[in-house]
Amino acid sequence: MKLLAALLVCALLVHTLLATVSPAHSSPALELADGRQGTEASGHNATVYDVSVSQCAGCGVLGAWAESLEFLYYHNLVRLARWELPLAWSPRLESYARSWAAQRRADCALRHSFPEGQFALGENIFWGGAGGAWRPGDAVKDWAAEGVDYSYAANACAPGRECGHYTQIVWRGTTSVGCARVACDDGGVFMTCNYYPPGNVIGERPY
Repeated sequence: MKLLAALLVCALLVHTLLATVSPAHSSPALELADGRQGTEASGHNATVYDVSVSQCAGCGVLGAWAESLEFLYYHNLVRLARWELPLAWSPRLESYARSWAAQRRADCALRHSFPEGQFALGENIFWGGAGGAWRPGDAVKDWAAEGVDYSYAANACAPGRECGHYTQIVWRGTTSVGCARVACDDGGVFMTCNYYPPGNVIGERPY
């Protein structure tokens, strides 16, 4: 009985979100409490923002909560466009991501934390060059843009193109995410997100 009730609640949540969300609608900038420019949903995206807030319990440390919420909000916008339930923020995944980001501060190298083919967690990474005010939303939108190069019918990327960052974001079995952003010594920005359970399982479709 409890399982049935939970499924009904989830179904209603998705229905409500999809009825009010337009992923293509950009959100206005909001001056955050610490003076930085962040992103808040309004209008069509307000529901996704509110759900992300509720899923972001324990987000980051004081001063980093806004970045955590921005990462989560943009992930959930992308997922809901594919009828996938929103992700929850994981402090453990965030801690792992922060550890790796700290190691990239010196060189800003676009390098994964796991050896190729040995991923214990899902992982997306992003590098932004010096001089740009790169925000969490920029990283997620960059990954999500790969969606145009993913063929559901073939369950593959277009020839010569990447789409694994996108498919990890929308992976049905993934339930939680944790991310970090670091300003590198050379003026660039490195961002990384980790996902659990990991996606991009060979032979399976993301949704």
